[in-house]
Amino acid sequence: MTHIACLTFDFDVWSGFAARDMQTPTPISRGEFGLVAARRILSLLKSRGVRSTWYVPGVIIDTHEADVGRVVEAGHEISHHGYSHLVPASMPPEHEEAEMVQAIEAIRRVSGRAPRGYRSPSWDLSPVTIDLLLKYGFDYDSSMMGDDFTPYFARRGDVVTVDAPFRYGTPTRLLEMPISWSLDDHPYFEFFRIGQAVMPGLANADMVLENFLGDFEYMRRHSDWGVLTYTFHPYVIGRGHRMLMLEKLIDRLGEMGATFMAMEDAADTFLSSRAAA
Repeated sequence: MTHIACLTFDFDVWSGFAARDMQTPTPISRGEFGLVAARRILSLLKSRGVRSTWYVPGVIIDTHEADVGRVVEAGHEISHHGYSHLVPASMPPEHEEAEMVQAIEAIRRVSGRAPRGYRSPSWDLSPVTIDLLLKYGFDYDSSMMGDDFTPYFARRGDVVTVDAPFRYGTPTRLLEMPISWSLDDHPYFEFFRIGQAVMPGLANADMVLENFLGDFEYMRRHSDWGVLTYTFHPYVIGRGHRMLMLEKLIDRLGEMGATFMAMEDAADTFLSSRAAA
């Protein structure tokens, strides 16, 4: 029995705020706290011997290369998270491809190799994203929610209309490592006021911890093999009381028998077990 926990960090810093036209000093500084928090997170991961995956926009590498370099030096996987934090579904195809190439080169420069994995900013793929990921040699994506702890192969060519049955496209070789908003720190913890909309956030961290542990316990009870992906943002999880929650999460998962892996290692493990079956 193998139950894998992937700790992943979207190292957006200020790029997500800038992409949402929140470019005044306070929201930018809110994102910059992620640079402080990253050092805390790296220290915690080192103390627990956990290798993780960091999804980093290319613009953050180009602006904060030394900070991203510390993640590389600590042995963590660096994966693709766009160049800017603009949503691919909002871009013309040629813009999306140009950003994909630009970010690949930034990751290659800071880590010494091309990224194997991709996570879409805001988890919203365009109609051409899967084709681009295949074209540029990616092994896995982590942007979709069609399962919870079982990887599957991403499709291309789905046809979705309001008034006709869904038409399935063709599975590809691109492995999907599924995610969920319920295992993401951002909607639980971040307060936003955008226009007339308010996202309250600011949840009690120990109550969120119960949710995070509960999904792992369900996987453990109902499957002999599985991989559960947790998504964190350094500027979110790096606040003091949430760092205590992250520490508790790692320790409790370890007590429950979790095997911690970077996403690329979990993907390889899945593919190897499938080939051996």
